[in-house]
Amino acid sequence: MNRFQFVEDHMDAYGVKRLCEIVGIARSSFYAWVAAAPARAARAAADAALARRIRVLQDPQQGGDRAYGAPRITSDLNDGVPAGERVNHKRVARVMREHLLTGIRLRRRVRTTVPDQSGRRFPDLIGRDFSTGEPNRRYVGDITYLPIADGTNLYLASVIDLGSRKLAGWQVADHMRTELVEDALTAAARERGSLARAGSIAITGRSTPREPT
Repeated sequence: MNRFQFVEDHMDAYGVKRLCEIVGIARSSFYAWVAAAPARAARAAADAALARRIRVLQDPQQGGDRAYGAPRITSDLNDGVPAGERVNHKRVARVMREHLLTGIRLRRRVRTTVPDQSGRRFPDLIGRDFSTGEPNRRYVGDITYLPIADGTNLYLASVIDLGSRKLAGWQVADHMRTELVEDALTAAARERGSLARAGSIAITGRSTPREPT
């Protein structure tokens, strides 16, 4: 309960002046708060109506999705709505937070690498220096996963030229075997004509692509 509400709840018994002195607020501020009560009630009613619309968008039985968060909810609410009638994403996030309508997280963590059980260590050819330089001299790569609708994943291997900061080559597959990285490097070599001038090529991290079990 805020101080203004406390004064309003007890004003008949103790008087506004005395209560305002006790809780440390100006009487003018209290009366301004009382005068704004209709506007607050209107905003609360509008927020409640918005919360009901959000519940519909999150209800699977009504074609919604419980995983929808504030960005997707805002987009759906504003779809086809004139600019002057659109709802602000900050308001959507606030209403969802106040009405406990946060979207659930469905994405499970996926391991894209596992430690090399042999204990082998490979030299860091980049030396942790990712600054720009001459193109076609230093490359780095990475592997990430791309979740798809049926619950499985595709895996993306990429090769980036540190000199130009451009994607030199990439490959997508339904596995993370060594050939995924090899195919990405082959694509980079084909795009650049050759990787022979490269002084160093490094795949980020000390883990190795995971072989299927």
